[in-house]
Amino acid sequence: MPPAGPQRPVQAHAALEHSASPRSLLPPTDHFPRLQISGKMLLFLLLLPVCWAVEVKRPRGVSLTNLHFYDESKPFTCLDSSATIPFDHVNDDYCDCKDGSDEPGTAACPNSSFHCTNTGYKPLYISSRWVNDGVCDCCDGTDEYNSGIVCENSCKEKGRKERETLQQMAEVTREGFRLKKILIEDWKKAREEKQQKLAELQAGKKSLEDQVEMLRMVKEEAEKLEKEAKDQHQKLWEEQQAASKAQQEQELATSAFQELDDDMDGVVSVAELQTHPELDTDGDGVLSEGEAQTLLGGDMQIDATAFHDRVWVAIKDKYQSEVLPTDWPVPSAPDLTELTEEQRPVPSPPMEEEEEEDEEEEPEEEEEEEEEEEEEGSPQVQGEQPKEAPPPLMPPKPASATEEDKMPPYDEQTQAFIDAAQEARNKFEEAERSLRDMEESIRNLEQEISFDFGPNGEFAYLYSQCYELTTNEYIYRLCPFKLVSQKPKLGGSPTNLGTWGSWAGPEHDKFSAMKYEQGTGCWQGPNRSTTVRLLCGKETVVTNTMEPSRCEYLMELMTPAACPEPPPEPPADGDHDEL
Repeated sequence: MPPAGPQRPVQAHAALEHSASPRSLLPPTDHFPRLQISGKMLLFLLLLPVCWAVEVKRPRGVSLTNLHFYDESKPFTCLDSSATIPFDHVNDDYCDCKDGSDEPGTAACPNSSFHCTNTGYKPLYISSRWVNDGVCDCCDGTDEYNSGIVCENSCKEKGRKERETLQQMAEVTREGFRLKKILIEDWKKAREEKQQKLAELQAGKKSLEDQVEMLRMVKEEAEKLEKEAKDQHQKLWEEQQAASKAQQEQELATSAFQELDDDMDGVVSVAELQTHPELDTDGDGVLSEGEAQTLLGGDMQIDATAFHDRVWVAIKDKYQSEVLPTDWPVPSAPDLTELTEEQRPVPSPPMEEEEEEDEEEEPEEEEEEEEEEEEEGSPQVQGEQPKEAPPPLMPPKPASATEEDKMPPYDEQTQAFIDAAQEARNKFEEAERSLRDMEESIRNLEQEISFDFGPNGEFAYLYSQCYELTTNEYIYRLCPFKLVSQKPKLGGSPTNLGTWGSWAGPEHDKFSAMKYEQGTGCWQGPNRSTTVRLLCGKETVVTNTMEPSRCEYLMELMTPAACPEPPPEPPADGDHDEL
């Protein structure tokens, strides 16, 4: 027996009657070659191998579909109507028709097609040029009937493998559809519960709004009383501060007056005021008689009352006491140790000038030193200040606020108003926060209840879930109805590949794909987007992802919700010819 001829890869020609693979019967899946078939088509494919073979006499290479064109009782008309020939010219190894339809079983016409019956498997069209070329193209070997090559009939084995694959797909479809029905029932129950909860929240919202409004009024009233009490406390403290400062100013003015009143006659004269050259107004370092008289308001002398009311205000910023402390205070007293150069008592300008003068002015210097000694001794004589620590008339302000500058604690009644207002604020804020949370819950429930989760809500279970697929470089994360993201496997921030847009399947199968849009923009390109194709499966898992074009991604999500209703169980196996 001659050896079996070599097998050429199967290639279909022309329209294939009942010979298309499951894949060819579906809309194209672009980059995803996974089989996705309908229930009717699956039933058709499972029933094919169980039909009993029926031998029908026909010309070689002619399918049952075209048999009616080949009636041996009358002349044959070419299928393109280009000619009519006697029927005995059909398959006579001579090409009479332009379309080659008169030679379906020979290689005479290069543009003709030979039909492989392939009993037990799928029928197939091949080019007539391959007939009797020494290569087995049909699995039943009928294309090599006159080449001397013996072709092994492999149709039954191929049919068996095909049926196993289809049976596995049918099993997945049956189990997936069973789970799909459970998902539908679960959503029905969950939807009813959510609708009931929504009604309860909407009813409770009005009551909570009234409560918030009542607590707002209570809070505002409590804050009003709090403000009045705090303002009163502030006012009393400020009045006390003002009185204290006025008293201090009075004491300073009195002390300065007594210090200036050298002869203790109850008035300060122009001559006595001139002993303080630091009060100079024209910058020459000497307080002239005219300047002193001007400071005294044009008078030659002034009493204590007029001094306090008119003169002290004008000279207090410049006035320097002649009474110096015998010992500096210890470091613990910041108000004395932190005096600036301007605040510390300094010698009068005439003494500084005398240091730079010639020796002719030395007697004058001795006289001024004697006067200073007399002035230093005068407080002891007058009994105004203790000798050991006479304070300066204008103590420097400390760097930080002292206890005297701080407002004292609130009294018991004011503190009670403050505590009541704070409690009212806390209750109002808590109620307002509860109202916001309730409104957010209502919005979420309304959105979820009204969302399009498929014809029967079978995709609803995906709403609060996320699924990941890890590749060599990235971790892809799909959160159905929300967003798709991509994160580097070795760390880094995620990239938004699109947020939920809409269902994107074809018109007849709208829920077979999802579209996610307006993701992170590509460099000098569009915003990223992702199409998610939904495939039937027993589990929910992302099975594939790719970027077929720049910034446009494709994903596969296997889910029971995508499973169609399965066909009924097929009958027992058997041979078939074709339908």
